[in-house]
Amino acid sequence: MKHPVIPILAAAIWIVLSEFVRNEFLLKSYWQRHYADMGLAFPDAALNGATWALWSLCLSVLLWMLLKRFALIEGIGVAWFAGFLMMWVVTGNLGVLPFALLLYAVPLSLLEVAGAALILHFWPRQA
Repeated sequence: MKHPVIPILAAAIWIVLSEFVRNEFLLKSYWQRHYADMGLAFPDAALNGATWALWSLCLSVLLWMLLKRFALIEGIGVAWFAGFLMMWVVTGNLGVLPFALLLYAVPLSLLEVAGAALILHFWPRQA
């Protein structure tokens, strides 16, 4: 693939949209309650959204690099491990992760990474 910018951006947009739908529509009240119970305000300022957009772009680039070297399923597994599992270990260690949320977050995040991987894997390649 000569110019991976467009498929990487397309995958990043998929990740951003997946994150937005999951955390803004499906789980936001859960997050807000959890933070309120800890005496904290849930961080949902515009700067937080921009940071998540950057994270999504980084995950998309990582996935693109992995798919150049590994099979589709392997790339999905490694990207999910690096992007999500390690993030949850850190947020769990900080005491801000509502562990019950993982019941929903794990399958949805796997779907998110798989969708991005399929975008990157099946994007038309230039000769």
